[in-house]
Amino acid sequence: MATGDNLTTTAYIQHHLQNLTFGLHPENGWSFATSAEQATEMGFWAIHVDTMAWSIGLGILFLWVFRMAAKTATTGVPSGLQNFVEMMVEFVDNSVRETFHGKSKLIAPLSLTIFCWIFLMNLMDLVPVDFLPMLAQKIGALFGADPSHVYFKVVPTTDVNATLGMSLSVFALIIFYSIREKGFSGFVAELTLHPFNASNPFVQALLIPVNFLLEAVTLLAKPVSLALRLFGNLYAGELIFILIAMVGLWQLPLHFAWATFHILIITLQAFIFMMLTIVYLSMASEKH
Repeated sequence: MATGDNLTTTAYIQHHLQNLTFGLHPENGWSFATSAEQATEMGFWAIHVDTMAWSIGLGILFLWVFRMAAKTATTGVPSGLQNFVEMMVEFVDNSVRETFHGKSKLIAPLSLTIFCWIFLMNLMDLVPVDFLPMLAQKIGALFGADPSHVYFKVVPTTDVNATLGMSLSVFALIIFYSIREKGFSGFVAELTLHPFNASNPFVQALLIPVNFLLEAVTLLAKPVSLALRLFGNLYAGELIFILIAMVGLWQLPLHFAWATFHILIITLQAFIFMMLTIVYLSMASEKH
């Protein structure tokens, strides 16, 4: 990397795993963090600029490609892009029809967006680990920044803040669909009267705290598991790419072998996030 050849293995790995962070530092004011310690000192409201930029940029890319396919669609001989988009739409539509048992015009486009957006973010993991960070360091140097203090992660899904943000959005939809289908009182009853119930009102009242604890844990586990599953798999994959980048002569064949296998992980994790979202929203839409 452009940070120099004197980096230790630990420092090299830590540099690659550090986000480009902007926030309010107690001493330096609004600024970019030049170390992991400064990023921590900026607190909760600090922004991971690289995560935001890549996730928004890839989201715009997804919208642009699908919009272009829609504008150029024809009833005659379809183009390769039209074939690809139609295949993706049909694949997601079939998944929704087979899994979601309620009625909603939101679920299919939401599922398509989730799958394609997460796939694109995961796909950035196949970019050689030193290429874009080194480019960012060179650009930073043009503006007077110390290259060793320029951090740049290119895989948004290796940032738990991004995966947790997406899962919390799904969680909000779960709550919305539960209340819409069951009513607020039905939603509260689902949390307090299940899984244990009794015909005796006094015993049932005693069971309410137990039921609420179990149901609350089950409910909260959904967004947490969504976020950590995606983050953990992509973070581990990125770490392996970083380790491969340090092995010298064997770097290219190892990188190719792991990238070939990692394509499966990239696609599978996007599919799992999409399917679990559909399942959770279907469960929320069911009336008991």
